[in-house]
Amino acid sequence: MNTSEVESETSEIKRRGGRKLWFVAIGLVLFGAGGWYFWQSGSQQETTNQPLIATVQIGNIENTITAAGSLQPFDFVDVGAQVNGILETLHVDIGDVVEEGQLLAEIDARIQLARVEASRASIEALEAQIAARNASLALARANARRQERLMEADATSELDYDNAINNLASAEAGLIQLEKQIIQSKASLESDETQLEFSRIYAPSAGTVVSLDMNEGRTINANQQAPTILRIADLSTMTVETEISEADISSIKKGMPVYFTTLGGGSRRWYSTVRQILPTPIVENNVVLYTGLFDIDNSDGSLLSDMTAQVYFVTSSAENVPTVPVGALTFIEQPGTGGFPGAGAAGAAGRPAAFGGPGNAAGRPGPGAGRGNPQTAPARRLAMVRVANSDGSFEEREIMVGVTSRIAAEVISGLEVGDKVVAGILQNIPGSSAPAGEPDRREMFRAMGGFR
Repeated sequence: MNTSEVESETSEIKRRGGRKLWFVAIGLVLFGAGGWYFWQSGSQQETTNQPLIATVQIGNIENTITAAGSLQPFDFVDVGAQVNGILETLHVDIGDVVEEGQLLAEIDARIQLARVEASRASIEALEAQIAARNASLALARANARRQERLMEADATSELDYDNAINNLASAEAGLIQLEKQIIQSKASLESDETQLEFSRIYAPSAGTVVSLDMNEGRTINANQQAPTILRIADLSTMTVETEISEADISSIKKGMPVYFTTLGGGSRRWYSTVRQILPTPIVENNVVLYTGLFDIDNSDGSLLSDMTAQVYFVTSSAENVPTVPVGALTFIEQPGTGGFPGAGAAGAAGRPAAFGGPGNAAGRPGPGAGRGNPQTAPARRLAMVRVANSDGSFEEREIMVGVTSRIAAEVISGLEVGDKVVAGILQNIPGSSAPAGEPDRREMFRAMGGFR
């Protein structure tokens, strides 16, 4: 082997060695990148299972059923006409406040006035005949007494005596008939005068004119029906007429607390209690709606007729009581509950207990209770919570809860204000690390109410 061949083989060996070193370097880089990726993934996994800690604190809980309603005057009267004629004058307009007995309108009364004058003239004519009838009666009585004396002396005939007695009876009957005609005419006069008074329409009660159904110059025909001219309403007290769905009517009772808001009232609430539930429903497009009524004071005049009201029927409530988030609860199904929605069985089904808990139960009576429904007994249920201790450890604890909404529950026993409980999981928190003794993901899901 000559020198050139040796040099060529040596250079080939060097080239092969360089390629191997290059492949080794690339492998080391890829191995380092993979290690860094898996290290970051592990760190991210370490920060995903963070417990959401909530503190037991004082608060208010309220469960309501919502419905739409409208406002109407509690007391109103439709003022109509009882006589025929042309509506000559209207003395009021919509929005005017009137007093009882105030003149509202006048109808053309020429026909009624003519009838009154005719009745008065007829009475005067009948009264003028009274004197003549009394004179005829006196003459008939004198003739009858004379015939009686002559008859006793047998100085007259029986026929003359009978005629005298008959004339006396006729004179007495004629006077009585005339007196009765005068009484009848006076009654007719009183009726005509009443009709004349009806041509002037007065306010039957105090209130506000809320509508005018007729204008001046319109002809009124009151023979077949009493036409309405205007409506007077007492706006100091308003009635809210609420449309309640068939699904909610069984939960609403007489005396239940209720409040409402209006479109123009901002955040203001008006509070009252249910006065009446009308038994006959209204069916609209195959939807059955029942009408609930309750009254509200309107002394300031802020409420008007036909305003739209958003009504809230308070089915249960509690004020100034210890509360805990519903997400921290796992309800325990008790004997006799029959798998009440939201109890332990519902939690196992994968739905939070808040979506079926005792949302329609009455508020717990006694100190701290707010506007609750006093007609039903308070609902108390057992639940489990995961309490976070000050040393970083966790413990399972059984508690008793009362009024429960979709957000929070009233704590009756088992927890104190300031206690900390696990209410859920915080995920994807960069830069944080799991505390010592942190449970795994499956164990953390158990800390969320209803997710066992």
